Amino acid sequence: MSNLLYAFIVGLVQGVSEWLPISSKTQVLFVSNILFGLPLNVAFAFGLFMEIGSLFSATFYFRREIVSLLHDRKLLAYLLVVTLVTGAEGIPLYLISDKLLSGAYNLGLPMMLLGCFLIGDGIYIRYSRRTPRTGTLAEMGLKQYIIVGAAQGFAALPGVSRSGMTVSTLLFMGINPKDAFRLSYLAYIPASIGGFVTTIVFSRAELKVALSNFDATGLGVAIVTAALVGIVAISALLRFAKRNDVYKVTLFLGGLAFAIGVLAAIGSI
Repeated sequence: MSNLLYAFIVGLVQGVSEWLPISSKTQVLFVSNILFGLPLNVAFAFGLFMEIGSLFSATFYFRREIVSLLHDRKLLAYLLVVTLVTGAEGIPLYLISDKLLSGAYNLGLPMMLLGCFLIGDGIYIRYSRRTPRTGTLAEMGLKQYIIVGAAQGFAALPGVSRSGMTVSTLLFMGINPKDAFRLSYLAYIPASIGGFVTTIVFSRAELKVALSNFDATGLGVAIVTAALVGIVAISALLRFAKRNDVYKVTLFLGGLAFAIGVLAAIGSI
């Protein structure tokens, strides 16, 4: 029974944290380290593996947008460029993650820095005289796609939030909050597939150790929980982004990232 409870907790953490700027792989890393005593490099590989549950969430929630790729060339170009840049940057960074985790690398610092950036951006939006951020995908071009892909690729490092990097980058470009979340979450789908495959290829031994803590039922509970909770989380965050001013959304994300970053920094000491 305890293993099923642990599996549920892991799925719950993944299902919520993937869509917030708090690095889901880092949260799963901490939880699996505490619950199962996994070494950090093993727990990190498991955190990337657990993104399979969130992949189901995003694929189900955005199924209409996925089908629309057959005739929406703008969205297709965005996803292709972002994914290619993410892979080109993310794979090399992932390969050095073991060395980072075995050194004095503090997992909370990247989240704290991202939080500070978002808070500063929110304050700037609130008090500047610039036109409110109402941009959409239609106003983006190749340069913006590459920047978003680079931001997402940087999230291959431990402690760096993929959704936090992409959403903050899109907001900084002037994209409205709802579209910033939507475009970030859509970019996650191919990125998560790439991350899953990368983990299988390069961290097979670590992943085998991590999965030995689960039987088929426990692993299923973790993945299904992550998927179902993720659907609820995506819906709630998109509603939040739609109903609130840009600066409020940005300040909320920044405050959350900074607070979790502080906790993660303390836990890494």
